[in-house]
This record gives sequence, C-alpha cells and structure tokens, in this order.
Amino acid sequence: MNVNGWTATGFEAVHERFEQNFSEEGEVGAAVAVLRDGVPVVDLWGGLADPAAGTPWRRDTVVSIASTTKAMAAASALALVEQGVLDLERPVAAYWPAFAAEAKGGITLRTVLAHRSGVVALEHAPVTYAGLAAGEPVFDAIAAARPQWEPDTAHGYHGVTFGHLLSAVVRAVTGRTVGAYFAAEIAGPLGLDCRIGLPASERHRLAALVLPDTAASVQLGSQVPELLPLYEALGDPASLTYRALYGSMHIGWEEATDPKFTEVEAPSTDGVASAAGLARLFAALIGEVGGRRLIGPGLAAEAARSHSSGTDAVLRIRTDWGLGFMLPGGPFTPRGLPSTAFGHGGATGSFAYADPATGIAFAYTPNRGSELLEGNDLRVNGLVDALNACLF
Repeated sequence: MNVNGWTATGFEAVHERFEQNFSEEGEVGAAVAVLRDGVPVVDLWGGLADPAAGTPWRRDTVVSIASTTKAMAAASALALVEQGVLDLERPVAAYWPAFAAEAKGGITLRTVLAHRSGVVALEHAPVTYAGLAAGEPVFDAIAAARPQWEPDTAHGYHGVTFGHLLSAVVRAVTGRTVGAYFAAEIAGPLGLDCRIGLPASERHRLAALVLPDTAASVQLGSQVPELLPLYEALGDPASLTYRALYGSMHIGWEEATDPKFTEVEAPSTDGVASAAGLARLFAALIGEVGGRRLIGPGLAAEAARSHSSGTDAVLRIRTDWGLGFMLPGGPFTPRGLPSTAFGHGGATGSFAYADPATGIAFAYTPNRGSELLEGNDLRVNGLVDALNACLF
C-alpha cells in the first residue's frame, strides 16, 4: 500500500510501523502526524479514503474521529478557563441554570471534566440525528437527566453526554455552541484542520468510514481479561453500561457511516480532523505552535493531573482521567502511552495525545473502526511503541 509524506531523521520507525499497519493489521486508509516542541517531525498518509470508489487518501483528507472529538470540546472549555471566562470550581448551573434540575446544582465544571458528575444516561430521551440537527433537544435531555451516582463520589465515562454538556456551558458564556466557538477561536487562529460540524462544501474531503469486524471485536475482547466486565455489561440492557452508551444514543455503527452525522454538531462523537490538524491542537495545549499557545503550563499540568482513577462506574474497567483527557493506566489507553501524557481516543481507532515531558504531540486518524476499544487499538499501540523507540 502506497504511503506518502515524510519523517524527520530519527523518526523512521514510525514510518515503518505505519506501513506495517497496512500489511499486517488490516489498515484501509489512515494518517499519522507528530510534532515535537511545536515543529512537525512526522506527517504520513496512505491507503484508501473510500475503498468502494478506490479514492486514495490525500494529505487534506479528513475523517470522523468519534470520541476523540471530546478532546476538542475539552480544549474549548479549558481555553475559556485560561481566559477567566469559566471557573473550574463554579457550578455548571451558575452558567446554565436549567442544569440544576434533579439535584445537579452543585456539580462543578471540574467534576464534569473529570467524568465524575454522574450525568451519563439519556435513555429516556436518547440522542437521535434529528436531535443533533436541532441541538436544543440534546441540551434539554441533559438538563433534565438525573445523576446515576452522587456527583463526585465516583467516576464513569460520559460517553454520550460529555461534549454536549460542555457545549451548553460554552454557549451560555459565549453565545456560541462549542463547534462554533472551536472553529472561530481555536481552529481558525491555530490553522487546524479540525471541525465539530463539517460544512457540506467540505464533504468531498471526508473519508468513508469502514465498519469494524464485529466477530473479531468479540473475539479480541474475550481474549483480554481486563475487558470482560465491559463486554458482559454491554450485553445487558439493564446495566448502566448499556443504558449510558447504547441506550442513550439511537445511532448505530451502520447509520453513523452516513456523512450527514459529520455535518451537524455532535461534540461527543462525530467531529472530523486530519492527523496533522489534531496533532497541532494537542501541541498547542503544551507549548507554542506558530507563536500561539492554547492554555498555560499551569492549566496544562492540571489537565494532565489524575482526577479519577480506578474502576469506571460506566465501563466497569479501569479508567484514568485528567480534565477532559484520558490518562495512562488500564486498558482504555495505548499500552506504551508515557506516564506524563494525556490524550483521547475514539471508536474509529483514532487517538491523539500530548506529552509535556518530551514536547511530543501525536495524532492518528484511520477510517476503519477499531475492533478492540477506543484508545486501545492494535494499530495505534504499534505506532506509539514505534514513536517511543525513537525518543527513549
């Protein structure tokens, strides 16, 4: 499979592993990018953006990144914290009064970013395409939702609610949803090819999603003891795992391959990005990129500090969270993720992270869905291991 792009001297192992993903891991189309201290050192792409049409992956191809979109929403909230517009310790309801319903009045922004609010299930008003297109129904459902545990006493992945909840807060203080804010205040100034809501005029650059192999997913999951509680719970409609994920979003893998989902704002699940754009976003969280830095060192350190660790009340596996970002530990992140890094992954297999200790920002954006778990995919594991071999 033809691989295009370049790597700086010393990073050849990443190129080799990227090619290996095509020959050994069933890669269809993908891109990987790395910056060090804000300077690009890896920019590679290859394969097919649309295997049915035979369309090659190009340098400007973008792809749905699923839950990695949450990193864009978190970055937007943290940028507003850095500016003093939002306060981590202030209740969300102080910005968005409707959120106080069902005893949620004391939930702070920090609690939400650390996945500790308990506002994880919308099974009584699940997310649909119509709801995403209108926007307000999803906000209303979150405002009316009841926490699934006493806030700040446990943590659990806010898989469906996270981005929308932050969007409501961002809208309350800026007058713009998180997608509009991110486009104008972050993507534009930093020159990022990242969107929460892709304009129809840009659809020609969008890679087609390729469904993961469900049988392979079950087989892989059953072979990883750490994941068994998650896979068992996903098969139980009464479990919080099922209710917070499948039960809260009536949009399946097959339907989600329709490009229309990338054109509405879905800040938990359906942003789009190029690997180069996503890596540039993470680089701006830990240093200057083109003379601009998104948040200061103090807030970056706070985002990377452990706020939640242990058994996840939703996923039933170990997860570790900073402020809006996955941290190393457990099966939810790549095995080789450095201990000082923070990032986010998605069900498409996408993953991005920043490591302030090394100045590295990494992003990987494929179009074939992951057979294992967002944040922990055989393809991204290999790339992270290869990058580590170049650094250490």
